[in-house]
Amino acid sequence: MNKINPRKLLHSKWTAIEPKKKQKHFLVTKVKFDEEGLVSLCLFEAVLTRAQYQIDWHELTNEDKWHFGWQ
Repeated sequence: MNKINPRKLLHSKWTAIEPKKKQKHFLVTKVKFDEEGLVSLCLFEAVLTRAQYQIDWHELTNEDKWHFGWQ
C-alpha cells in the first residue's frame, strides 16, 4: 500500500501498472481541499498526451495499479 500525504500530492509523479492508450506516466496538476481539509479534487495529466483526468486520490494507494514516481 502506497502511503500518501494529501498535502504533498500536487506535482507528484505516478506510473500506471497497466497503461491505457499508451498513457503510462502521470503528473498531479491540481489538488483542491474542502473546508475540512479533505481532498475534494485531484487532477491527473498524462505526460505523453497532456490529457487530464479527475481521479479519486485514494486509488493511488493501490500498488497493483500505481507506482510512485516514473519507472
